[in-house]
Amino acid sequence: MESGLTARELAFRASWHESKCSRIENGRTGPSDGDLRAYAIHCGAEDQIADLIATARNIDGAYVEWRRMERSGLRRAQESVIPLWERTRHFRAYSSWLIPGPLQTPGYIEALLKSIRDRRDLPDDLDEAVRVRVDKQRVLYNGSRRFAMIVEESALRHRIGGSATMAGQLGHILLLATLPNISIGVIPLDADRTALWPVEDFWIFDDTQVNVELVSAFLTITQPHEVGMYARTFAELTDLAVYGADARVLITSAVDALQ
Repeated sequence: MESGLTARELAFRASWHESKCSRIENGRTGPSDGDLRAYAIHCGAEDQIADLIATARNIDGAYVEWRRMERSGLRRAQESVIPLWERTRHFRAYSSWLIPGPLQTPGYIEALLKSIRDRRDLPDDLDEAVRVRVDKQRVLYNGSRRFAMIVEESALRHRIGGSATMAGQLGHILLLATLPNISIGVIPLDADRTALWPVEDFWIFDDTQVNVELVSAFLTITQPHEVGMYARTFAELTDLAVYGADARVLITSAVDALQ
């Protein structure tokens, strides 16, 4: 519409049969990467080529309801991200709700997944799901992978599994923070949030994909401009966080509050 081209003119310029435009426009035929490049070029929208291709490739998996992913239980949902974890070298995660998955203890994982199982009335494969999730954490100990984790201080104080489980979880974070390939930042409750307030929890895998967990669904974002927005937001959140000794003070304070 912005280019002012008719379907007939676009088909002529792209050397397509005119019916091809109609089939693509009405969703009866999916465009190939080459079709999208030709479409964008002839419409003077070359800057949108990368986003269009990424969207087309990911259209079926961009929004997946939990009930679809978990219909056979929680284990399948845990296994579904293993290939992504194995090929990723740079992990970035932000969480305002929970401790990020790779940092979770078995007790914390069990309490969390048990709650999900019961709330969503899922088949009971809790033990298998916990084992898969714990096994995925082996990527932490591969020196070729880097992890940058940012959590809101409130996530340290949300009691999952009771006081003993949380105390063990927080102690585990202190231990993992000593590993050279893991950076853990905590955004204090009293940080000035005028410029950037808490946002949805998200994961960035290298510079190619973002995952967001909603109440009802799991989002997979691959459009380069959207991935870039999350990367910039992560950088801004990084500036709000404290690290090292200052982060340990906040974690230790959360442990003390359990008593």
